[in-house]
Amino acid sequence: MTDAREVICRPARRRALWCFVALGAAGAAPAAVRAAYRGGRLDLWVAVGLLLALLGLVCLYAATARVSADACGLRSRTLLRRRNMPWPDVADLRTYIQYGRNQEIYRVSVLLHDGRTRRLPLPMSGSSEDRPAFDAKLDTLRALHRRHGAPESGHAPVISYRTAGRGSAVPVALCVLLLAGAGLAAWFVPAAASEERAWRSAVPCTAGTPAAERGECLSTRRAVIARTEAGGGKQSSWLYFADGRPMERLGVSREGVRGFHPGDSVELTVWRNQVREVAGEHHVWRDPFTGAGEVAVIAAGCALAAGYPGARVLLRRRGRRLPDDEILPSALPFAGALVGTAAWLLPLCYLHPTDPLGSPVTLAWAVSGASATPVLFAWAWHATRVRTPGDVAETGDVAETEDGSPEKEDRFLAARFLEHTDYNPNGFGTHIVLGDGPPAVTPHPGPGRFAARRIPADRLTVTDVRRARGSDGDTVHRSWHIAELDDAGEPVRLAAAPADLIRIIRELKRGQRPPERRTDPAVRPGPSGS
Repeated sequence: MTDAREVICRPARRRALWCFVALGAAGAAPAAVRAAYRGGRLDLWVAVGLLLALLGLVCLYAATARVSADACGLRSRTLLRRRNMPWPDVADLRTYIQYGRNQEIYRVSVLLHDGRTRRLPLPMSGSSEDRPAFDAKLDTLRALHRRHGAPESGHAPVISYRTAGRGSAVPVALCVLLLAGAGLAAWFVPAAASEERAWRSAVPCTAGTPAAERGECLSTRRAVIARTEAGGGKQSSWLYFADGRPMERLGVSREGVRGFHPGDSVELTVWRNQVREVAGEHHVWRDPFTGAGEVAVIAAGCALAAGYPGARVLLRRRGRRLPDDEILPSALPFAGALVGTAAWLLPLCYLHPTDPLGSPVTLAWAVSGASATPVLFAWAWHATRVRTPGDVAETGDVAETEDGSPEKEDRFLAARFLEHTDYNPNGFGTHIVLGDGPPAVTPHPGPGRFAARRIPADRLTVTDVRRARGSDGDTVHRSWHIAELDDAGEPVRLAAAPADLIRIIRELKRGQRPPERRTDPAVRPGPSGS
């Protein structure tokens, strides 16, 4: 298939798509007639017709999509747009992974020499069943590109959510929304503090209280509960009052309604035209009051939460010089720094929302926390640095014995061969054991070499060591490196932490050395002819 002179990609199940298009047209026409007859008013049949029409438009867009490629270049056609991309303008063809709710959608992304990217409508894969057909189409397109163009990469790059070439629009938008929410909540802190002080200082109303000021004092009203209604789940719970006085019903919490029974005489406390308390003989319900501390915690929490998508944007900016398909370090160290900051900031905001520096204790509290936060972020910055194989080799942090000999005791290292081989059948290996014996693959971290399979070091040759790419799969840790090996002509990939990978490679190279010839000094050769 890679020798094809022309490639044409059409959607699968085209007949079913055109059937849905016809169904949408059949539903749209009666819906339009009925809507015109009813003067534009919407009813059930009109709504069903509109839904069928919308479904028909979506299926029409999918059914008319077409991608073709030949010696001249790529051509894509949809219902709304046509594109023509000559091969000299195409820098590379890559796999782009879109993440749905419960599935991964594979598409082809075209990288142009001017830096822009275009996603082709076809081929597309949404399940493991049609993945081989997608890979075959992509291989054919890349073969045409190699024949008539100049690809930038010799392998097929994969762009996923973990790679450097992924866009930053979603993290930026999420960061901006969270910061806007933090600012809005912070703006409400003074108003919440003022309302909280007014509630705490409110006194019962008297006969001489002017009518204009009765909203600021506490007034009480007597009532008798007629019945109660406890809502399930997120539904509201209600107290119904006899004769509808002073009101027909009052919404309370689910726990609060259980303390009252029909016929109970209760006293309602009203403040600012709102019932704040219902007191009975055996139970009291109080309306939960949102104070300034809670609002300040919400503001600080939103600001800290905005730090995580901000850290992801920062890491993408930091790795801007990396190839698009290389995996970026995880932002979890920055999440740890944000959690450490929240440990001192949130309690301070809750207890002292309006004046966090008003006393020596809070001042020392804030200064201590503010001094620890930069240390945490400096550690996160160091932990998320991009480490190349050359940098790891120069650090010299790989432990060995003093004479360079292998370790005497078994040491289990987390590592995985990414291909199925005779020593890694069905990808069962999760660790590699080094030490007292030949290197072996095991499905467990030890102890013991139970179910271990010996690695044939004599037939393995290291061809390259690189950082992890998107094509290596999501099971490879972000900080791991990949050793590309030649296994008697078959390419094999080995993934492990950088320092552990160096240890494993050294042990594999030792296994390739011929055994040294040793002579026991206690045994001396006798004279000739003895």
